[in-house]
Amino acid sequence: MDENMITGETSSEPRLQGHLKLLGLPFMLDNYDVLAHQATQKGWSNIDYLAALADGEAGLRRERSIQRRIRLARFPVIKTLEQFRWSWPTAINRAAVQNLCRLRFLDEKTNIILLGGVGLGKTHLATALGYEACLHGKSVLFTTAIDVINTLSAAQAANRLKSELKRYLAPSLLCLDELGFLPIDKHGADLLFQIISLRYERGSIIITSNRAFKEWPKIFNNDSTLTSAILDRLLHHAETILIEGKSYRMKGEIES
Repeated sequence: MDENMITGETSSEPRLQGHLKLLGLPFMLDNYDVLAHQATQKGWSNIDYLAALADGEAGLRRERSIQRRIRLARFPVIKTLEQFRWSWPTAINRAAVQNLCRLRFLDEKTNIILLGGVGLGKTHLATALGYEACLHGKSVLFTTAIDVINTLSAAQAANRLKSELKRYLAPSLLCLDELGFLPIDKHGADLLFQIISLRYERGSIIITSNRAFKEWPKIFNNDSTLTSAILDRLLHHAETILIEGKSYRMKGEIES
């Protein structure tokens, strides 16, 4: 194969480089010459050469898009399902959790509730599911229940509540960590209810909590009416994963 058929004369390279920069094609800019040599050595057709450039450019864009989604998700630490210590909890439905990684729950707008004591990996699993969603082109936001309430309270005081709510409604998946670790007053519960209500049948939520459902009124200032309204919307389309055992963070003291 004549290499000049692919790359053109040397005098054309500055023009080619300028066009690739203008069009925002960094992979092609960095690799057109290297792939041209490969095309000559391997006898590629012009179409094969162009396809190799396009494949590389598409791959680079996919990777950048994934990294952007991961950055916007604001995970505290990246965790994957492969890193989870299945042997530590005394009870967990491993098959159900692994099935969630197929991400069908996102298409079905189903919520996931991870219930269990402290140190059993609820946050790890929520992060892993969110990370998997990012890898598959879904937008994700990871936050704690208290951070949401504090952010919305500040926005309401500044007359920005409506615009701030959109931040929690836009992602395909919203991960609300640590619901129940701190008590929530009526105002905070009302704000949280707005998010849950507005996302109802529109977008999935993953919630982690150390409290069984029967204890949720205690989370929401013993307001049984509001708690029932929250649970009604959360659990209508939901899958609950129960995790039992002792805290992994206390592993050293437990085994000593």
